[in-house]
Parts: sequence; structure tokens; C-alpha cells
Amino acid sequence: MLGGLRNRVWYGLGELNAAIVDLLARLVAEAAGLGPSAKLLCEMILQDRPHPEQGYRSCLGILRLARAYGAARLDAAAMRALEIGVRNYGSVKSILEKKLDGQPLHEPRAPDEVGIDHPNIRGSSYYH
Repeated sequence: MLGGLRNRVWYGLGELNAAIVDLLARLVAEAAGLGPSAKLLCEMILQDRPHPEQGYRSCLGILRLARAYGAARLDAAAMRALEIGVRNYGSVKSILEKKLDGQPLHEPRAPDEVGIDHPNIRGSSYYH
């Protein structure tokens, strides 16, 4: 991820831009301390924005959720967010609030049962 930031051409405000790159690198390093999915989610948030600084607040909010929910749950929620293709703070918070991080992504379906027997159901013989 940092390779993408280092390869960008930063015009003007050289010291400020270098500080931003350093700040974003520290942000990703902090996310890596919470788990691989949290790190990947923060990297993707920063890469998806036209300017990485625009994803800074989303990443900070996601990292702050670790205080309330713990690193393990946050990493599981980040994994679920990546699987369903969402990359924002609100979605990760919703996953944690609704405790979806502990549930499987796709629940197995019960096999289809034999037709329902009811007088209001016409059946296939009704149609020609």
C-alpha cells in the first residue's frame, strides 16, 4: 500500500505532503496491529479515494471502533465488509452493532419442501 503512496508525485507543499504520507503510513501500521483484515480495509479505503487524505477520517473511525468492540471483533467485521464490498466507517459500525461479525456470510438454506397442500393453491393442473 505504501508503495502506491510513495510513487505519487506530490507537487508544492513538500514538507506537508511528506507529513501526510507519514501519517497515512502510521495509520495503516496501527490497523495492522488490529489484524490483517483491518489493515487491508484501511489500505483499500485510502486507495479508493482520489486523494488518500480523504479516507483518513474513515480509517480513524474504524480504528476507534476497536476500543468499544475489541480488535478481534473489528478484524472480523473488516473481513465481512471486504467480502460484501463495503469500504466505509458506517458499514463497519453497523456490522458490529448488529453482531454480524460472528455470523456466517451466507446461511445454508433448507432444502425445498414438497408442495403445500391448501385449498386456495391451484397447483399445476389449473394452468394449461
